[in-house]
Amino acid sequence: MSTLLWILVPLMPLLAAASIWRLPSHAGGWLWLSALPALLLSLHPVPSLTLPLLWPGAQWGVTDTLGQTWLGFSALLWLLASRFASFDLQNDPHARRFWTCWLLALSGNLLLIIAADAASFYIGFTLMSLAAYGLVIHLGGPKPRQAGRIYLQLAVLGEMLLYAGLMLRVHEAGGLLLLADWQQVPLGPLTAGLLLVGFGLKAGFWPLHVWLPLAHPAAPAAASAVLSGVMLKAGILGLWRFMPANDPLLYSWAPTLLIIGLIGALLGVVLGLLQSKSKTVLAYSSVSQMGYMLIILALAWHIPDSRPAMAVLLTLYACHHGLAKGALFMGAGLGAHYRLPLASLILLLIPALALCGLPLTSGGTVKALLKTAFADGPQAGWLGLLSLGSVATSALILRAGWLIRQQQAEYSQSPPPGQWLPWALLCLSPLLLPLLLPDMRQALLASLSSYAIWGSLWPLLLAAGAAVLLIQLGWQLPPRLQRLPNPALLLSLRLKGLTLQPPQPSLAPKPTRNHYRQFERSWNRFWASRTLASSIAVILVLLLTGWLL
Repeated sequence: MSTLLWILVPLMPLLAAASIWRLPSHAGGWLWLSALPALLLSLHPVPSLTLPLLWPGAQWGVTDTLGQTWLGFSALLWLLASRFASFDLQNDPHARRFWTCWLLALSGNLLLIIAADAASFYIGFTLMSLAAYGLVIHLGGPKPRQAGRIYLQLAVLGEMLLYAGLMLRVHEAGGLLLLADWQQVPLGPLTAGLLLVGFGLKAGFWPLHVWLPLAHPAAPAAASAVLSGVMLKAGILGLWRFMPANDPLLYSWAPTLLIIGLIGALLGVVLGLLQSKSKTVLAYSSVSQMGYMLIILALAWHIPDSRPAMAVLLTLYACHHGLAKGALFMGAGLGAHYRLPLASLILLLIPALALCGLPLTSGGTVKALLKTAFADGPQAGWLGLLSLGSVATSALILRAGWLIRQQQAEYSQSPPPGQWLPWALLCLSPLLLPLLLPDMRQALLASLSSYAIWGSLWPLLLAAGAAVLLIQLGWQLPPRLQRLPNPALLLSLRLKGLTLQPPQPSLAPKPTRNHYRQFERSWNRFWASRTLASSIAVILVLLLTGWLL
């Protein structure tokens, strides 16, 4: 009977979405309870639930540490973000619309995490992706509509590619839908390409990231927090569960994917440093962090024996980044409406420095684990690029913090305690995670040597020194670099134009042309000018013929 508790995980948000229209528009303060069953089941999971009435092989539950931790940090972020958003929407006339999309996305996100079969995962993934469109465009105006259009276009494209890859994968597996069965089935090149691009569009891998820097700044702060903190991770989780552990094709593709991950990790920072809005800088930071997570996937595929260690690293990295980035996006939202007191600025520094890899935080721990995994692999000679990436990430996060501090200088009101409290809990998560997660605690203890601490600290110190120097010099970004063209916008507008005014054939009637009549007329025109000469020639030919006969 306890297995039926898994039904509550996706069902509670759906019931809340159905009831929100019967309640006052300001009744969003209780909606954080929708994520509570998922959080409790992540702490005390029950046996998996089989649902043969849905489709053959339908099964929900988490049976490993990866799924349990993933469900836990996702439910926690949704819970705190829901409480945070309820204060922003108290006087919003479109609050019901926002909460409906929010709860649908929450239900889909939780369903894909507990899904043990491909069909359940795909349904949850699609529900989450399409419902998130309402979160992106909620604020209204040209920028959110533009960002929402690009997001929806690429989301639909990703769903089509993912569905095609899913059908091919089911065919390769002989009709089996359980994800555990797929681990023993080799991948075809077309299937692997479709799944990589389909999930990569959601995860925001370079060069599939074009929607991400537009959608995150356009959405409300709480929506940006869950978009970056948990929804991006759905693509990572899909690749981990859909792809087999020991596959020759993935082994051969892994070096290329590793290079793509490194490019994304570094290019995301470069593009982020050119931005002048804090949420846009944080969005490019997510592009960079997704590059690091692609590196972890590529290492797991290239070194199959390291898959258990990579599973731990991937889980810890996703948990750390999800909570820390959620805290930063919420902090940017608070800074855009209130003046943050000194205590709030100190709290904001904790997730910021954790993303920079500060020792004794979750960020310093996962960065040390990543460097160790990289050094033990065949790409050990590229370890310097990871150090360069740490310096660049530190510079990017420091710029985002500086912009948050600047934008809230014009306000005098402090944030309400009810909104400040969930944000403060998220800010403290980088310090609490090493104490709560056994794997992270063991990694933290192993990284307390002076050499490891210095290896995590010097990139942050170097970036901070460069930032202080540039501030003292009064250096500003050249205006030309702040207005770089965006090819994704041009392509999106072109697609919009084709959708609104598709090219159509002319409906004017065209007379049927008779080619025989044209030939006759041309022949008549030829003889009309030579009537006398042609007549004499014909007569001479007839006389000559008669004489010869």
